[in-house]
Order: sequence, then structure tokens, then C-alpha cells
Amino acid sequence: MSRLKILLLFLVASVTMMAQTEEPDTFCVDTMEVALPWPQNIQYRLDSLLQSKMFETSMVGMIVYDLTDDSVLYKVNERQMMRPASTMKLITAIAAIDRLGGSHQFRTQLYYKGDIDNRTLYGDLYCLGGFDPRFDRDDMKAFVESVQRLGVDTIRGRLVADRSMKHPDLLGEGWCWDDDNPKLSPLSLGRDIAFLEAFARDLSEGGIVLASIQLSEGFLPNDASILCTRTHSIDQVLQRMMKNSDNFYAESMFYQLAATSGKRHAHAKDAASVIKQLISKVGLGSNPYRIADGSGLSLYNYVSPELEMRLLRYAYRNSHIYQHLLPSLPIAGRDGTLKSRMKGTFAEENVKAKTGTVTGVSALAGYCTAANGHQLCFSIINQGIMKPDPGRAFQNRVCNALCAP
Repeated sequence: MSRLKILLLFLVASVTMMAQTEEPDTFCVDTMEVALPWPQNIQYRLDSLLQSKMFETSMVGMIVYDLTDDSVLYKVNERQMMRPASTMKLITAIAAIDRLGGSHQFRTQLYYKGDIDNRTLYGDLYCLGGFDPRFDRDDMKAFVESVQRLGVDTIRGRLVADRSMKHPDLLGEGWCWDDDNPKLSPLSLGRDIAFLEAFARDLSEGGIVLASIQLSEGFLPNDASILCTRTHSIDQVLQRMMKNSDNFYAESMFYQLAATSGKRHAHAKDAASVIKQLISKVGLGSNPYRIADGSGLSLYNYVSPELEMRLLRYAYRNSHIYQHLLPSLPIAGRDGTLKSRMKGTFAEENVKAKTGTVTGVSALAGYCTAANGHQLCFSIINQGIMKPDPGRAFQNRVCNALCAP
């Protein structure tokens, strides 16, 4: 190619790039990139997007990895410590599937201890919480029916809640007091932590007399007998956690990790320890990442785009993780938190990624397929943006650039 032709192509590309920066949510293929081979064409597109005026007052950390070629395709500020917002859920999910396995069950159980005489239980019912965010009215009905099957119509004793799975703090470290924060109890009916009150009411409505019943906190004795176990799968929890970015579901997943410590009243630091073990496994253990919660609500979470990319790559290479993770991710233009994004672009129904938004932060991390069939993973974290729309528009354009021919 002659130097004059290269110069003409560059001038055309410069005009196109200026036009692109004026309209943040569109993308045009210009003459210069058409003349470039893979992956230089993608790199050129992304370089052009970084000329946006938004980066005069904000910053971005970004990395794109070619999973097919096993190489970094693009990176900028990829090692900067940044708040991940809800892309923290991606880290939690990968660590949980890796540690717990795809067959893990979220479990809530009912036990009893005492003697039964003349259809009266002289003893106690114990509700053992396993932080199942999906425990609902149908599950509570099953608890009541299990008591009815015991053959009693009266209980003289206590209803005891065993919430010893996790530390009693109901909020996460570094959560803002004025946010709509979920209460983190391992024993709740939906999001209602008044579990025993609801159970007592349902028992009474089920024809069981509660004679001078006491509601109390305590520990399940070793010699108690099981009455009922209700479970939900890790895939059921992942679906809402990731598609809808549900913070309560994410924290329940986080404390499943904490519980693997075997401690009573497991703490967030126990879950963080498990995640940091995985961080070391993917080769970034020497970096001072901060893991404060599982949902990304905390102001104290600090990770990097490089870390998210390494974990996405790790998941992709391990089918026992990937087969559970990928179906849980929002799909651009189709569902979840990406339902209304990237419509009418090459990224629509191609990008599968976790979104993240808190004040000052907008993020997106996940997978897509390039036009040449290469599988890619990426992490984009925009920081210092006062409104999320410019960050989302930039991320949309990046994704379109990765997917376009």
C-alpha cells in the first residue's frame, strides 16, 4: 500500500472517529479498519473509542482476551484497582461453582426434639437456616405438613431458629446506610427475617395448637430428629443472582462459601478467603485485592479488569464451571439487565455478560464471539462517571466493535 493511500485512509478514519465521539451509542466501520487484518482492526476500533471526551473527566480499565488464540487482544489500565459494582457477582459465582460444585443445594431444614403423647409434642421444633434465598410460602407449607404428618395437633415447647450458619450482622461491611439493602439472615421467608413468626402463624392456620409457645434463637441439638428438608439448586439461585443482579441472592451465594470454613457464625472474611485462594490459583495472588461482600454493594471491594478476565478465562477452560455460569449471564438485547441494551447491533444476542452499576461506577464483564468465530472474554470498568448512561453507551460500543465484521 502506498504512503499516499495510507495517508488518505488515515484522514478518512480521523473524520469518522470524530463523528463517532459525538454520538456515544453508535458505531461505524471506517475505511482504515477495513484495510487492517485481525486483530489490528479490533485494536484500531477500540483505540478510536478511547478518544471520547468522557475520558477527560473519567477513566476506564479494560481488557479483552482472545480465548481461541489464548492471547490478550487489547488492554488499557487493566491492573488498576477499581470498584467492580455488580460485576463482583461474577467473581462470587465463579468461586462458588468452583468450590461448591454444580450439584450444590441451598438447604433449609426442620427438626424436632421431645416426646409425643396423646397427639401433643412436649418439646421443640428447630428451624435450621442454610441461607436459601428462594425459600418461599410453598416451602413453609411443606414444613407445616411435615409437622401434621408427625401426628400431633398441639405443641408445648419452643420454636427455635438456628441462624448459626453466618455471623449475626444483618448488613455487609461498607454498605451505604441509605441504600435499599437486603437483610442478611440465613433463615428468612423470601427476604422477611421474621421467619418464626410466619411459621407459628402457618402452624396455627394448619390446625396445630401452640400452647404457651416460645419463639427463640438457639442451636440445633445433635440428637434432634429431621422432619423436613427443602432445597434449591445452585443453578436456580444463579439465574436470579446474575440475570436480575439480585444482591440478596448474591450474598446467599457468598455465605455458602463462608460456610465451607466449618465455623459457626461464618464471616464475610471466610468467604473472601476462599475467593482469594482462587485468585492465587489464577496467578494473581500477590495483588492487594479487597473482597468485602459477594454482591458488589460494598464501597470496600477493589479488584481489577485483569482479575475479572483471568476468572472468566478460568471458567471457560473448566467446563464444570462454564456450563453453569454461561446460562446464568444476561444476554444482550434479550433478557436480564441487558434486555434493552445493544439492540440492532452486532452484539445483540451475542454478548453474554454481567452488568454493574453503583454511584460513580459502570461495569460490564463477560463473553462474546467475534465475527471470525473467535471466543472472547472481556472486562470493562468505567470509574468517575456521575451518571451510568455514558459508561453503558461506551461498553455497548466496545461490545459492538468486538462482534462486528
